[in-house]
Amino acid sequence: MAADGLAPEKNYTGGFTDATEIRLRIGNGGAGQSGLVGALADEFIKWMVNSNVGWKPFKVGWYLGDTTQSLEFLEQGLIDIAITYNEAAENQSLASGAAVERVYGFRDHFMLTGPDSNPAQLTIGKDDAYTMFNKLNKFGKAANQTTPPTRFLSRFDKSATNIKESALFTAIGQVPWAYAYSTWYHQYPRFPQQALLAAGQLNEYTLTDRGTYLSSPKSVQDSVKIYIASTDAADDPLLNPARVLRGAKVPDNNLWVAKNFMTFIAAPGLGQKVIREYSVNNQTLYTPAP
Repeated sequence: MAADGLAPEKNYTGGFTDATEIRLRIGNGGAGQSGLVGALADEFIKWMVNSNVGWKPFKVGWYLGDTTQSLEFLEQGLIDIAITYNEAAENQSLASGAAVERVYGFRDHFMLTGPDSNPAQLTIGKDDAYTMFNKLNKFGKAANQTTPPTRFLSRFDKSATNIKESALFTAIGQVPWAYAYSTWYHQYPRFPQQALLAAGQLNEYTLTDRGTYLSSPKSVQDSVKIYIASTDAADDPLLNPARVLRGAKVPDNNLWVAKNFMTFIAAPGLGQKVIREYSVNNQTLYTPAP
């Protein structure tokens, strides 16, 4: 079922075969592609049905969108919940009244990946994120003086990943996207898994996140090398906090469902437990909220 022309990427039923109506619409990118949104949706449906006498099974729709798109969908009332990764943008959504509630959902972790040949000469364990991005800029501008050439694949789509990579470049005083054309700054506006796949195929460095990396096929993981990854430290520049926002335009008949989802996601024994235990190929993808 589409919402004013916006169709869900996938619907979840909690395993109930008689679930027919979408009662909650969630917007997100990477955590939807990794399967976490689906795991949360299924457990939420089961919790709602089992905790409320007479409550009928229902569907939760996942609507694919990066942070910027999800906040726009929320403002337009096309989704009820947005899981996003940019605090400043979230603050604006709350200040404008488009969002009325926010909770800390989980922690994802950015990582810089690249070709095993390492033409930018990044030093694992020694270089911090800023040093690595400075080397990418230095060797990237050296054009074809390295083999393979040093190139960086940018999502270039106003996603949280694109915003983070831009912040890292500007922090070292560089704006490679300001040039009309850059031979080393590859603008590739795709969703996370597609971007990582392309970076591996093209021998390019890129900023991705742990959830995307671990939920990608082994062939994709094997095509790239991790040079630096975020810790859980609040001041780590590569930390990727995910927050959950409830929109102001949730339909009245679904408002109670949306409010309950906010309670569910923040509860240690409910949503946080799902996040803590969610894994792909025996690898934990995310860590719970602090």
